[in-house]
Amino acid sequence: MDAHEVNRVRAKLALFVADVFASVPRKDQRAKGDCYVRGLMLDGRRKSIQAMASRLPDGNEQNLQQFVNQSTWDPVPVQRRICERMLPLINPTAWVIDDVSVPKDGRMSVAVAPQYCGALGKRANCQVAVSIHAATDTASCPLQWQLFLPKEWASDISRRTLTRIPPEVTHREKWRLALDMPDTLAAWGMTPPAVVADAAYGTNAHLRAALSDRGIDYVLAVRADVTAHPFDAQPVAPVRHGPVGCWPQLRYRDPAPSVAALAASLGRDAFTPVTWRNGSRGELRSRFAAVRVRPAGKAVERPVKAAASAEQGWWDGVLPDCRLLVDWPEGAEAPTDYWLSNLPASIPIVDLVRLAKVRWRIEHDYPELKHGLGLDHFEGRSWPGWHHHVTLVTAAHAFLTEERLAKGLRPWKWCTGSHLIRVFVPASE
Repeated sequence: MDAHEVNRVRAKLALFVADVFASVPRKDQRAKGDCYVRGLMLDGRRKSIQAMASRLPDGNEQNLQQFVNQSTWDPVPVQRRICERMLPLINPTAWVIDDVSVPKDGRMSVAVAPQYCGALGKRANCQVAVSIHAATDTASCPLQWQLFLPKEWASDISRRTLTRIPPEVTHREKWRLALDMPDTLAAWGMTPPAVVADAAYGTNAHLRAALSDRGIDYVLAVRADVTAHPFDAQPVAPVRHGPVGCWPQLRYRDPAPSVAALAASLGRDAFTPVTWRNGSRGELRSRFAAVRVRPAGKAVERPVKAAASAEQGWWDGVLPDCRLLVDWPEGAEAPTDYWLSNLPASIPIVDLVRLAKVRWRIEHDYPELKHGLGLDHFEGRSWPGWHHHVTLVTAAHAFLTEERLAKGLRPWKWCTGSHLIRVFVPASE
């Protein structure tokens, strides 16, 4: 947006900021929040504090620096208010778990470490944040962010002190951070219609089990080498020889095949053409099959409830079942994508496919978050500063999403080169 476009929506933006930042105690802090959000929405390649202050008529670099990096305002109530506004507006079909990486130089920015960087497609020095988004085919909005703290930071007292990491924050695996976010949102009275994630999360059996234990439906992508027994496979126990010794435990005697092997064994005739939405170049369609399976593997733990309810804590050996969704595009030599879902078998396959594919929406919105609104342009080094910045970016994205949905607009058009032209155009165009 240019300065004229921002001025046209200043009244609406002022009301939005007054509502979303109502928890911020001081009036001057709320005014700086308004200024920072306007700076994020203005055109410009860099959304660092220095660059934004130079573009804003009321921009003061020192004030904005203090507001983001040194001020003690709590971003959590702001995040909660954004969720309260956006969830009814978007009416999401799913919450999408994802992560984003930001390449960094040096070693003093909070949580930076050599690790896999999705932005570069290789191992590099970067920060990684786990996120959860409310999404439909028409809009998405980040609901929570969790900064991943690498192991080397957990016991590095010097860097923790310099970057002001709270004492209670320690290293947690990304899948555990992903679970923390629905738990936080549940405490606010917000529950997902379903959870969707890519194979980096869906392949983790502990994550799938934890979502099921929470009563959360999911459609999670998995790798082709994830193992599962056919639904009708039965665990058996060998004959007990003699009156002494433990009773043999029930277990599956045949090795579990991979989901790729299971999918290939179905044959091409088992796959049905499915159209799940209209894209910019016409209908999106492929061939899918959905079958019931029993996921296996060392990481699959026996159901706690079943073990507790059975006599003397004995488990019947039957692994919980779920649905395996497989995509085998026309012309492909083999299936290409796999998902596991705990949704009821009565759910039509087209609805299952739409949920599995809804991740496209946040991938479509990430360019605006990262480049248009400066999600990865933060140059501060502190833990509070990073959380303040991503909260302000989320607020700017939420405001623009509200404007687009109110006017039936979609966010942008691409132009040649690396520039992103963020103009509002009719959704039907």
